Amino acid sequence: MIIESLIPIIVITIVILALSIFIVPQNTAAIVERFGKFLRIAKPGLHFKIPIIDKITKRESLRIQELIEEVDSKTKDNVFVSINISAQYKIPDDEEMIYKAYYELQNPREQISSYLFDVVRAEIPKMTLDEVFEKKDDIARAVKKELSDTIKSFGYEIVKALVTDIKVDERIIQAMNDIVASEREKLAAKEKAEAERILMVKKAEAEAESKKLQGEGIANQRKAIINGFKESVEDMTEIKGIETKDILDLILITQYFDTLKDMASSESNTIMIPTTSSFNNIASQIREGIISGNIVKTKEKKEED
Repeated sequence: MIIESLIPIIVITIVILALSIFIVPQNTAAIVERFGKFLRIAKPGLHFKIPIIDKITKRESLRIQELIEEVDSKTKDNVFVSINISAQYKIPDDEEMIYKAYYELQNPREQISSYLFDVVRAEIPKMTLDEVFEKKDDIARAVKKELSDTIKSFGYEIVKALVTDIKVDERIIQAMNDIVASEREKLAAKEKAEAERILMVKKAEAEAESKKLQGEGIANQRKAIINGFKESVEDMTEIKGIETKDILDLILITQYFDTLKDMASSESNTIMIPTTSSFNNIASQIREGIISGNIVKTKEKKEED
């Protein structure tokens, strides 16, 4: 009978004990209220409360959470872009911050999202489309700074802000690609023209140097020929009965036959016309040809000047 009378007491005791004990997991904080008024914050571990009187109103996670939003805005050069922003935030492990996070904001995610939209739409109009792509890290830093300063008073901390994607109209992308391609083509044409100019200059310089060397060679050749003529004339004048005119005729005839020899040994097609002229006539013709050639060269030089 005594045991049977104790059973209800034991059951009630177990129920009260079960209602009095609660466990808070790691990286979690429990908000405990008494009759609707804030009592305390329970950290991870085993805790006790008074059943019915004390109540766990919410268990706040202290882990890093992520909020991803796509924000539409207009750039400085009037191009509409869609930017994907990732804001990673958490509640710091501090009783005051946990208290603010629960009691200050009614819907934290939506309210943080509103602040994020406001910051991004304030930053994008300051930049051109190219700057949006080039300075996306600056946008992320601005979002982190502005959000951190704003929501810190509500018990939240921004860990990191990231610009994960930038979207623009396909026509804008095609236009940008066309501009880049056009600039590349201009640069390639400019480089090609510069290369051709350099080649032409080098070729002209090479031709000028070649002609210079060729002229020097011809001049030296003629000088050597003249010296040879001079020596030949001096040697032949020692022979009695030979006049200077006969010596010159002999030298001209020798050059004439040397020329015929060179022409015969070359691959060119040359028609030889026989002549019955005497030795003196041939020499006279050669002299006249040389004189006529010098006269023509002199006239051409005067016309060029």
